[in-house]
Amino acid sequence: MEGGGDLHGLDLADPQFWKLPRERRLEAFALLRQLDRPAYFVERAGAGRRRPERGFYALAKHADVVEASRMADVFASAPGATSPEPPRWVRGVFGDSMVNLDGPRHAQLRRVVSRAFTPRVLADAESGIRDLAARIVDDLLATGADEFVSAAASRMAFEVICDMLGVPEPGRVEIARQVDRASENAGVARTLRARIRVPGRGLRALGRMQLTVAALGRERRRRPTGDLISALVTADVDGQALSTRQLGSFFSLLMVAGVETTRNAIAHALALLTDHPEQRDLLTSDFERYADGAVDEIVRVSTPIIQFRRHVIRPHTLGGHDFVRGDRVMLLYASANRDEAVFDRPDAFDITRRPNPHLGYGGGGPHYCLGAHLARVEIKALLRELLSRPLALHAVGVPDLGHSNFDNRVRAQRCAFEEARIPRP
Repeated sequence: MEGGGDLHGLDLADPQFWKLPRERRLEAFALLRQLDRPAYFVERAGAGRRRPERGFYALAKHADVVEASRMADVFASAPGATSPEPPRWVRGVFGDSMVNLDGPRHAQLRRVVSRAFTPRVLADAESGIRDLAARIVDDLLATGADEFVSAAASRMAFEVICDMLGVPEPGRVEIARQVDRASENAGVARTLRARIRVPGRGLRALGRMQLTVAALGRERRRRPTGDLISALVTADVDGQALSTRQLGSFFSLLMVAGVETTRNAIAHALALLTDHPEQRDLLTSDFERYADGAVDEIVRVSTPIIQFRRHVIRPHTLGGHDFVRGDRVMLLYASANRDEAVFDRPDAFDITRRPNPHLGYGGGGPHYCLGAHLARVEIKALLRELLSRPLALHAVGVPDLGHSNFDNRVRAQRCAFEEARIPRP
């Protein structure tokens, strides 16, 4: 590590770092924020690999992440915002994901897919989301389910996207299975065997998802039904529509990124409200008053997406360092959301926090999350339903967290109902 400081041997380029307890990682991020310039980490090629060693600069401060996010003409997403970068042949087969595009190509694709997130579309979806939240909690109570992620968090995020897109019920179980396979080892593979086998398994799952949506897209072109797939594949007055490959890429992005991030935020919400009963009581006492703040604070503290990568395409000075073309940077949202220069008591969970300029949906700029409002609606709807019942749902034990340098995944969270306490006004 280079950059004018000491992380006591912790290395963000080492997969073992991301297996450390979350508290240790947050401590390392705090040390990064104290440096006078971004730290540099070397990603080693590994045994048998011929590519030269490469590295990245970790942008850990809130201000640096925001500036880099809003300067796409300097810090570009292409050829890949995730790590490892998608190989060229994968991009050729599956198409470029919107998160890996810049400039006119990104702007044109974003204009088309933004139809999925217009105020009218989202307003139409809200009543259905509230109904779905009620059914999920009814089912939790009826079945006595004791695992929250599969029974509630995953179901909420997945079914909302399927309902909006118009994915038929019979095919949803198989799509959900492929989503899990495509995303189960995002970021950091655990073993040599996983590093060899997981990419192929994930790509097969991605391919099956894209074949499924391609068939739906062809059907909707012939017979539009009014759902979002119909809107995305049918040219509007400007003649813009998604090709089959673009639809597949966008579908995969929604299913893997959109579903996973909302699912993880909801799962973390249950643990946070259980661990902080005074905040849960405050939210329950006047839900409409505190709900928006609670959702923002849940997203800030949990930070469902830990980091994205950017590639420097022209010289620029940021955070005390002179970047040159070819440098790579890590936008470390999990650190920016704990920046002491921005957030008072950054490690505290406080649903009354004002202001709360968290970067849970990105740092602004052209890649700001299109689904941010939808995610807020989903989280709020499920929290409202959970907190309005006579029996209160609580997390049991600690969440089972995945090891990833990409997303703050909750694999499982045990839960149980108990008599709700009546909070004092």
